[in-house]
Amino acid sequence: MIWLHGGSFVGGSGSDERIDGQTLSARGVVLVTVNYRVGLFGFLAHPGLSAESPEGVSGNYGLLDQICALKWVRDNIQAFGGDPSRTSVFGVSAGSASISLLLASPLSRGLFQKAILQSPGAARPLATLADAERAGEAVGADVQALRRLDGAEVLRRTAFLTPKVRGLTTPRVLRPIRDGWVLPEDERPAFIGGRVHAMPILIGSNLDEGSMLTAAWNVEDLAGFDALIHANFEDCVEQARSVYGARDASEVRTRVAEMFADTQFNYGTRLLARAMADQGQDVWRYVFTRRRPGQVDGPHHGEEVAHVFGNLAVARRGSPARFDAVDEQLSDSMMRSWVAFATTGNPNVDGLPAEWPAYAPGTDLHLVLGDRMQVGAGWRSAELDFLESLFARREPAPTESR
Repeated sequence: MIWLHGGSFVGGSGSDERIDGQTLSARGVVLVTVNYRVGLFGFLAHPGLSAESPEGVSGNYGLLDQICALKWVRDNIQAFGGDPSRTSVFGVSAGSASISLLLASPLSRGLFQKAILQSPGAARPLATLADAERAGEAVGADVQALRRLDGAEVLRRTAFLTPKVRGLTTPRVLRPIRDGWVLPEDERPAFIGGRVHAMPILIGSNLDEGSMLTAAWNVEDLAGFDALIHANFEDCVEQARSVYGARDASEVRTRVAEMFADTQFNYGTRLLARAMADQGQDVWRYVFTRRRPGQVDGPHHGEEVAHVFGNLAVARRGSPARFDAVDEQLSDSMMRSWVAFATTGNPNVDGLPAEWPAYAPGTDLHLVLGDRMQVGAGWRSAELDFLESLFARREPAPTESR
């Protein structure tokens, strides 16, 4: 099992204490965690860099690092007791988004056989190479001059390409881009068209993906909320108001968080689940809903990671919300299911509190991982149907890679 860390493609680490692998690996897997370049070092596209490349492209260096790591595991894991023909990749957030992108990249074919995607930022519109190159020149027009900067100054310039308020339905330039080589096309048309490495997947998201990640956004009243809708849904403002409308200022923060969660995580989760099921693959979907004792909101983006790795004690540090026996039992069930999926392609194991139903697009069945395990269906279906219609109208031409 190979773990790809999160961090919005600008941070994160393969040595985060929450993902210490001692407990999970004791369940019978060979566990590998990797690092990959992030921020400007990992995803800066620039015409000067493209001119130096044999492929005529730049950016996507972090994805190339991941592909290199996967090849290393394929070639060397037997020396550690692993089987390169039984490789599962799993990750959270940007790491999970990376897996989604690798599923559509010709460069990763055959490097893994199963995938677990936790809150993937999947199927977001990708910036073109040309757009990312133009944006990259804001960091500095001269590549050689940039190379003479010290590392701290380069890191400081990350802010040049990371807006305080993220566009919800528009591409970001400091993340993977559609370069025509690593990524020939956006994920959405690739998934719908069946141009994806078909394999069993386990995929899901958390109950409250958005409130923590939008907490610093200065959108507090109805006027600000309406401006956000216009900025992201200009071609369907009234429909967006109907789906996400806030009746008064007290509802604004909640609606902003929901819009963020749906556009950044929930939509892509359902799309990839449907696409892989359409390919005849086994798909297992979950929604993580467990709030710890004393927790008034959430579970937030990434809060399931400690349960997956059995590291609740690490996640407890500095938090007023404690874990209890319910969390311990849930963590045990999740670890057993994750390992079972990696081993057999099916997360169901003896003693699981509820049977995990196979995913089918017509029913959108999933397993709720909460105070108790139970089967659910149609998670946020009205909102995601709206986004499906929106992205279908906006889909770029397949040949537009530069």
